[in-house]
Amino acid sequence: MRVALVGLGVVGRSFLELVAKNRGELVSRYGLGLRVVFAADRSGGIYRASGLSPDEILDAKREGGISRVANTRFYANVLDALQDFEADVLVDATPTNIVDGEPSYSIIRRAILREMDVVTVSKGALALYMPALKEMASRRNVLLKFSGTVGGGMPVLAFARECSRADRVEAIEGILNGTTNYILTKMEEEGLDFRQALAEAQRLGYAEADPSLDVKGLDTACKITILANEVLGMKANVHDVKVTGIENVSAEEVNRARYSGKAVRLVAFAGDGKIEVRPRELDVRDPLAVKMAMNAVRFKTTFSGSHVITGKGAGGTETATAIIRDITSIKIKRTEAGENA
Repeated sequence: MRVALVGLGVVGRSFLELVAKNRGELVSRYGLGLRVVFAADRSGGIYRASGLSPDEILDAKREGGISRVANTRFYANVLDALQDFEADVLVDATPTNIVDGEPSYSIIRRAILREMDVVTVSKGALALYMPALKEMASRRNVLLKFSGTVGGGMPVLAFARECSRADRVEAIEGILNGTTNYILTKMEEEGLDFRQALAEAQRLGYAEADPSLDVKGLDTACKITILANEVLGMKANVHDVKVTGIENVSAEEVNRARYSGKAVRLVAFAGDGKIEVRPRELDVRDPLAVKMAMNAVRFKTTFSGSHVITGKGAGGTETATAIIRDITSIKIKRTEAGENA
């Protein structure tokens, strides 16, 4: 399977490392031979029809830029590149942009028009344009996969599909951002105020230098939008979400909740035609009251009750695992389609 990889940040590099480590197992278990023919970052992209080894891409990235890789065709513009060569699947690991979804939106759209299957872990384009992108992919008979956009390596979307078998998911609520959960846990356990807990999260790498996307609840809003569309069949975008972040949560609020057997958490909710993200008090025994950088999602169903999945919701390796899972799913579906043709 020929792979075009766009985005060589933490997740993109982790994906290449996993491909290198698990190449033999992927072939033996799934008949999945991955050949990365194109790799791109902000500087441009390189193409080699015979394939690029993960190690040479990673080495070049460390040593001054991917344009240093020998015997490749260099493209200054990724969209031009995607128009020029052929690949079976595009992996979009570009940063999330919730203003206009770029560059992810244009990259995904170009790949779909070229009839490449797509795996994306970039939340912005889906949070803004998911119904349109899914309709476009369906018309072109293209598979669009995005399990890594919610929950990192946690199989949240697959779990939701299992919950829906012979049943119906009526509502979703969850802790979908590890950074905010870490901050609130530190406030709870050590009596820190918001700024102190945020500084600790930044020092340890849980929070970015600019933590706005996390602490204002926007990252969580993107994820619950994706879940609402995929699981509940809503046709929503991130602007439909009523969002309140955690930047105004005080140490006094957190301590007052703790003394009454509660935990303050940033909770996302979708159901009854509404989507919201806001700090809420949960009973400490609630499965959603996870600590530190953990995530948890609860699916409320019509007949079988509530089902909860918990786990680490972020990280380069974890999210790269979701990419491999999605590519494997594409391989299986394409093989089955060929057998049934």
